[in-house]
Amino acid sequence: MSKQVLITGGAGFIGSHLADELLNAGYAVRVLDNLSPQVHPGGEAPGYLSRGVELVVGDVRDRTTVGRALSGVDGVFHLAAALGVGKSMCQPERFASTNGVGTAVLLEALLQRPVERLVVASSMSVYGEGLCRRPGGAVSAAACRHPERLSAGDWEPRAADGERLTPIPTPETKAPEPSSVYALSKYGQERMCLMVGRAYDIPTVALRFFNVYGSRQSLSNPYTGVMAIFASRLLNGSAPVIYEDGGQLRDFVSVHDVARACRLAYESDVATYEVINVGSGHPHTILAVASRMARALDRARLEPEITGTYRAGDTRHCFADVTLARKLLGYTPEVRLEDGIEELASWLEGQAVPPVAKPHAGIMARNRGYLHPSQ
Repeated sequence: MSKQVLITGGAGFIGSHLADELLNAGYAVRVLDNLSPQVHPGGEAPGYLSRGVELVVGDVRDRTTVGRALSGVDGVFHLAAALGVGKSMCQPERFASTNGVGTAVLLEALLQRPVERLVVASSMSVYGEGLCRRPGGAVSAAACRHPERLSAGDWEPRAADGERLTPIPTPETKAPEPSSVYALSKYGQERMCLMVGRAYDIPTVALRFFNVYGSRQSLSNPYTGVMAIFASRLLNGSAPVIYEDGGQLRDFVSVHDVARACRLAYESDVATYEVINVGSGHPHTILAVASRMARALDRARLEPEITGTYRAGDTRHCFADVTLARKLLGYTPEVRLEDGIEELASWLEGQAVPPVAKPHAGIMARNRGYLHPSQ
């Protein structure tokens, strides 16, 4: 008999790909999702969600719904969360409730219905700035960006003594320094799951996803991944908007690789109670990614608009060291960035593209160069 697993947030971008991965591997898949209109227009189940999935519609904070969704399941993938660094800075209550209370409700329910494995989705945002190196070669985990320097256009992270630092791959041993409400809520999710899991013998694995991209990213949600945001603007005939100078380094990982990593984490016998990075291991600048997306969509004439402003809660550089994922999960990133962008561009060709969202009122604060986190 096939194992029955539950994916919270499973009708979304990553969750639906994970459902496909698990179904193809022979699992029976149930999904709990609130079908938020911000992600799913009209509050309807997306057409891409496999017919092989059993869908339970409801909120992860509702005890009755969660209990029903857990009935008979062997394992859980907890992906349900409110998303968006900028949005979290002006809606802290919503993020604390959805991500914190939702996780607590799920864990209390699991105490009554133990499972063989819990895999929780965390985020690279918990690190704050990624790991860096001083000019002399010493590793520094204490990178910071002061508002005064940011206002003056000095974007690069520096040590406390002002020495400029060079970014290097970030391993799981780097101490978390959440710089947004979203990041803090994701750190809370992973710690709560690992803490309760260990206390009550629920084998748990936390996966820190880096910048996930691919087909099914919501174009109607202004707080989705940066690639979908760039694509939405380009398809509307508008240039991508880039904060700072576009030199920010990020690790873009295909949703197919992420879905596979989730399955491997469930099946691994040596990953229990570990925190593991899931990325590509290769850094790319935001400006380069915007230009690649423009070319893939045949919109190369729309050159990115570099604002020279910054957003509260944003980090400068962070890309993954995936050594632990290779060791414990047997994970190897398989999708090259250029191939993943081409796949995303092909999928976008058949999608309805919403109008470009208007800037939020009061977006610019009084001090020069400061961008309000609502954008």
